[in-house]
Amino acid sequence: MGFVDGLNPSPTGKPCTITYGSGSISGFFRQDNVKVGGLVVKDQEFIEATHEGSLSFLLAKFDGLFGLGFQEISEGNAVPVWDNMVGQELVKEKVFSFWLNRDADAETGGEIVFGGVDPAHFKGNHTYVPVTRKGYWQFNMGDIFVGDNSTGFCEQGCDAIMDSGTSLLAGPTTVITQINHGIGATGVVSAECKIVVSQYGEMIWDLLVSKVLPSLVCKEIGLFVFGKQTGVKSVVEQEGSSVLCKVCEMAVVWVETRLKQKETKEKVFEDLNKLCESFPSPAGESIIDCNNIQNMPNVTFTIGGNPFSLTPQQYILKTGVGYAETCISGFSAYDLPPPTGPLWILGDVFMGAYHTVFDSGNLQIGIAKNA
Repeated sequence: MGFVDGLNPSPTGKPCTITYGSGSISGFFRQDNVKVGGLVVKDQEFIEATHEGSLSFLLAKFDGLFGLGFQEISEGNAVPVWDNMVGQELVKEKVFSFWLNRDADAETGGEIVFGGVDPAHFKGNHTYVPVTRKGYWQFNMGDIFVGDNSTGFCEQGCDAIMDSGTSLLAGPTTVITQINHGIGATGVVSAECKIVVSQYGEMIWDLLVSKVLPSLVCKEIGLFVFGKQTGVKSVVEQEGSSVLCKVCEMAVVWVETRLKQKETKEKVFEDLNKLCESFPSPAGESIIDCNNIQNMPNVTFTIGGNPFSLTPQQYILKTGVGYAETCISGFSAYDLPPPTGPLWILGDVFMGAYHTVFDSGNLQIGIAKNA
């Protein structure tokens, strides 16, 4: 990718600021012809960043962000580069597709095709699901399994987005903790988590047994409504939702699922206390013993009625070598508040295993195994 024409270095465009999950940038709108592969997109509006308010951007090994979301979420309602490719009739089909190569030693790290798909990079047929909300590439996702066990969180459906700009696979702390517990990952042992279990566990159990709606349980015991605060101050605040709120939500989902499986109260709370030890660190990450990868279960996501499984080799990220080797769970806690959230973000951990088609002509997403 590159700019065809030179730019006037003086900041004469309209000023703007964008805040991301990991930092922010500010700068000015500019316009130029942009070359992508063999295509030249004329008069493309973009942002020249003059300030980066995060170490993430300063240390990053990239020069900019190539946004492929819908115009509904573009800064200043600017027309995205993909929309201009379609509008200027530079592509044959209104689809673009991703293949990410997880072989670290390979010469080619991946491929994005504008205007079609490369059949060499997927197996079988794609499963297509409709885009449910334009902005991000958002769709409805079904139940999530760790091994053969349902987490019980998305049985009635969850909102999710497919996003190549997110390295891990992110979701609400409530169920990410269950997944990381199921695969043996550990976060920061949360004292607050065990306090909630010891002080409110019996009340949560009794309310659920008496058929109180799960979404009302945390309000009934005086902590929080799902996704909203009721005035109780917490020790740690993250994205407007406290640790106590997250623990309460996690406990409700855990107890509700185990009640359906007719487990005893003693067993449920014994496991719930262990679950607290997998409560993610403040940054959302959890670590895993590298020696246990071969024995870890698959984690499966239901999309379009079909199962899409990730093996331990696909969802564990390794950094360092020898004694310095560290294994990180690819499942990260991220609590996006309403009305946008709660939201699952299927980032590169998922897209590294599955070839993905973004079909803007039919407003759908296609998923098939990588080849």
